[in-house]
Amino acid sequence: MTSLWITLIIVLLTYVGIALGFLPGLRANRATIALIGVGFLLLFRQISLKNIPGFLDIDTLMLLLSMMIINANLRLSGFFRLISARMLRLTRSPRVFLAIEVLFVGIMSALFLNDTICVIFTPFLLELLLSIDRDPIPYLIALATSANIGSTATITGNPQNMIIGVASGISYTRFFLRLAPIALLSLVFVWVIVVLLYPREFHRQNYFAIPPTQTIRLYRPLLIKSALVVAGMLIAFLLGAPVALASFLAACVLLITRRVKPEKIFSEIDWGLLVFFSGLFILTGALEQNGVSAWLMQLLHFSGKENVASLSAVTVIMSNLVSNVPAVLLLKPLIVKMVDPVAGWLTLAAASTLAGNLTLLGSVANLIVAESAKQRNVTLSFWEYTRAGFLITLLSLGISTIWLQAVVG
Repeated sequence: MTSLWITLIIVLLTYVGIALGFLPGLRANRATIALIGVGFLLLFRQISLKNIPGFLDIDTLMLLLSMMIINANLRLSGFFRLISARMLRLTRSPRVFLAIEVLFVGIMSALFLNDTICVIFTPFLLELLLSIDRDPIPYLIALATSANIGSTATITGNPQNMIIGVASGISYTRFFLRLAPIALLSLVFVWVIVVLLYPREFHRQNYFAIPPTQTIRLYRPLLIKSALVVAGMLIAFLLGAPVALASFLAACVLLITRRVKPEKIFSEIDWGLLVFFSGLFILTGALEQNGVSAWLMQLLHFSGKENVASLSAVTVIMSNLVSNVPAVLLLKPLIVKMVDPVAGWLTLAAASTLAGNLTLLGSVANLIVAESAKQRNVTLSFWEYTRAGFLITLLSLGISTIWLQAVVG
């Protein structure tokens, strides 16, 4: 058996495990599965230890770590609780509340990691809705889908966009100007579809009861410091500074403190996600080293002249087979060889992210919302989510294809 096929079999089996999220009979998650795959590549001598540093995308890993540190400071300061509480008290109309929720979650997910927004906001949303005896399901679906859609707009919105932003060299501003219109219109689709699918909840005369008053605990010195640092970082992004460098320097400023223990910050970081990414970089590096990208180009009949629609279709299929981050890493070598790589990168970013709304298993953000709801005895079922997610994905991918074909296709 040739080296190419040994590598391909090991990586494909690893990707199956990653797609499932577990190994039968074992205590394993996506991070450990990725590392086990790397272990087999080393065992069968498809890669060597000295090759591994060259496979790692340090810029992307630094960007992801930096955003986690920044989000940890914002979370500890009470920033997200404050914003959430203010947002929840703006209206008693379910339709208006849903519109505010969708817009708020979309914007916050564009500025910060979408998974972080779901982790923080889901408990607050559930607490409010259950306290006033409302059905939380439509609002949870809106939360998950809006988080995915909002994160489409920026390089820092989600992990796959970070990979694309670093690999493509597209500026933060240009990325935003090309993809933000797609995100904004897709958020409108979320509102319309959720309202239409749940007419009883969103009947015009079906007002909220007045929610109970809650005291929000804030750590003001950290809140002010974090807000100023984030504002400076966003300005640096808009001025064209490298996103990995700007976010890392912002994280370093926040780590200069006399009050917050480093252990507290580091306990908020998703180390498993960083390990998972490192494993994926090594797996895809092994594929590239063994010429799999050329083989994949032949398999997909890839000419480098693909239009937005065909590339979107391939991306959506692969994102739902192996998850969006592995799909992006697999397609990355092909995008580089396109006649118009910028169009390819932007299409890959939009399609891989929007594909996450197709089913409940399509993105980590969806699973975070579902698991958080389950802890409060609220069941967001696969089919309940997919009923809305399928329509939202269909419409958002449609507008994405039309828009990108017009502006970069």
